[in-house]
Order: sequence, then structure tokens, then C-alpha cells
Amino acid sequence: MRYRPSSPPDGGRIPVTILGATGAVGQRFVERLARHPWFRIASLCASNRSAGNTYQQATDWIMDSPIPPNIAGMQVRECTPDVPGSIAFSALDSSVAGELEETFAENGYAVVSNARNHRMDPDVPLLIPEVNSDHLRIIRQQRYEAGCIITNPNCSTVGIVMALKPLLDKFGIELVDVTTLQAASGAGNPGVSSNRLIDNTIPTIDGETAKIETEPLKLLGEFRDGAIHPADMRISAQVNRVPVRDGHTANIKLKLRAHASPEDVRQALEAYESPLASLNLPSAPGRPLRTSRDPSFPQPYFHRNAGGGMAVSVGPVTPCNVLDYKFAVLSHNTVRGAAGAAILNAELLVRSKLLSLLRQ
Repeated sequence: MRYRPSSPPDGGRIPVTILGATGAVGQRFVERLARHPWFRIASLCASNRSAGNTYQQATDWIMDSPIPPNIAGMQVRECTPDVPGSIAFSALDSSVAGELEETFAENGYAVVSNARNHRMDPDVPLLIPEVNSDHLRIIRQQRYEAGCIITNPNCSTVGIVMALKPLLDKFGIELVDVTTLQAASGAGNPGVSSNRLIDNTIPTIDGETAKIETEPLKLLGEFRDGAIHPADMRISAQVNRVPVRDGHTANIKLKLRAHASPEDVRQALEAYESPLASLNLPSAPGRPLRTSRDPSFPQPYFHRNAGGGMAVSVGPVTPCNVLDYKFAVLSHNTVRGAAGAAILNAELLVRSKLLSLLRQ
């Protein structure tokens, strides 16, 4: 992973812990944090079954690159709030994440979570830094004295919302109809069996439809008077698991509130610039949206790693006979849709000086 050049914050690299470090998303955290310019892996936590083993012994490593040598020999610890690190990156399964994350926050950790448990809590920011960085301020209303909980969205929601943001700002959006083609890695490790997925698609993924229909409303909502007010639009979603390793595709149709020509919509997407440029965050892509007018764009195999896996690829805009316009969106589900998104959220937390304020 290549990060944008950026000096560490005052005091040097910040010690962090990874909760659920042996799973698929936990491994992606390890891969991306091992050489991070701002953060230093101080502890690795997993289930009681893994605790006491070295990380290499405890992990069925599935990343493309080898286990980082400086991490392989680290001892895995239990998920208890006495481990080194001031930021806890959570890759915990939702079956255990809710209570554990609260316990860590109560004990002074800034919990930056990939789990779904707290995403829709009214005082927990659901963040995409390029979209709603102002929502981060709501952590001051959380009940934790020195800690907090921050979440990133569902792995498909990220790409969808990043493509909708410039269109919402310029034209308004009334209706969205989306069909996702979601990669096998989104099911974790070992995930869906090969006998079910090879030469097949599965037209259901537990809980995904509801996440895609609700999370964008919070993400695109307005933060005012100390609360997040959901965006006024309706979303209908259908989801499919497909035999692709990494990269979620979303086919989007939408109805705008203001009249716009096809060229207006194309230009709004093509002209979108990152509002994070001045913050110099290591994980932030210089161009968060990569657009093309090529009808064969985007494709997971060729485009999922755009911007180090943090950019979202948007295909050509065409008129829709049912709504107004349609286009395809692709994002890397375990990078932009999971570990990479959480790391970018933590970078924003640090750059915003909110981490130090929580600890005063």
C-alpha cells in the first residue's frame, strides 16, 4: 500500500489495536496499517481460541501480499480493554461487536468500527470523509468521557453514496433504484462455498438490502442543531452475490429533483473534487471519483484498485426510460468498503484534533 506523503501528527505515530485481527477485514487492517505513516500497530486482538498464539499461527492469511514480517510474530491477545493503543480499529463480527465496542469506548479508546451495530445510533457518526465530515462533531454528545465510537458504512453503500453526493448537491435526488453485484470477499473468510458460487449468482445477502436503503439517508443527511437529519429521498435496493473476488458493482437508476441534461449529470460527476485535499490525509485519494464515458467501464478486475483501492469508479451516464438517468459504480469492498474506509475515518479524527479533545 502506498500512502500519500504526510508527516505523522505531533508526538509521532499513534499506537493502535485491531479487534478481530485474524478475520478477512482484520487482515486488511493489518496489511494497510503495517506501514501507515501515522499509526503503529501496538496490539492484535481476536477470540479466546486465537489468543496466546502468534499472529501467523492464528491467522489463515488470504491477502495477496505476505504477512508483514514485523507483525507475524506478535502475540494475539483477547479483546479486553487493557491492551496497548489509543485507537481501536474494530473488524469484529456483528454478533459480538456491539457490547465490546461500547466497553472499549467506555475505557477511553476511540473505536473506529467496520461493524454494523452502532451505525444508525443517533449519536454515532456514520462517516465517509469526502461526503459528511461535519458529522464527526456529534461524538462530543456521546456518553463516553474519554473514548468514542465512529463507524463506516456498509461495503456497497460507500460507492453508491460517493457517486450520489455531487448529484444531490447540484440537482437534488428524489428516487434511487439500485441493484448490486457483490464480490465473494464481502462474505468474509471462508465465506460462501465454491459449490454455491462458481457458475452461479445468489440473489440475496442477509441484511444487505436494508442497509443500502437506510444508511445513505443518514450519510447524506444534514447535521444541524446537534442532530443528523436524514436526507429526503427514497431508495429501493436488490442485492446479489457474484463470483468475483473483490469489488462491488452497483447499477444505479435515479430521479433528480431539478431538470438536468445528460451532459449536466456527466459534468457534475467528472468535476467532483475531494473536499479533503487541504487536510493531507494519507489514505485519501486525490481523485475520489474516477469517471469514464467508455461503456465497458468499470470492471472489477481492472478498476477495483483505483486510488490504492480508495477511489470509486463511475461509468457513463445514460438516460433511463423509467427514471431519469442510470450508471454503474464500482468500489473495492474490503478497502474502500471496510478497512481503508475506517482508517481514513481515523485520519480525519486525528486531523480534526477531536482525538486530543476527547482525552482532556
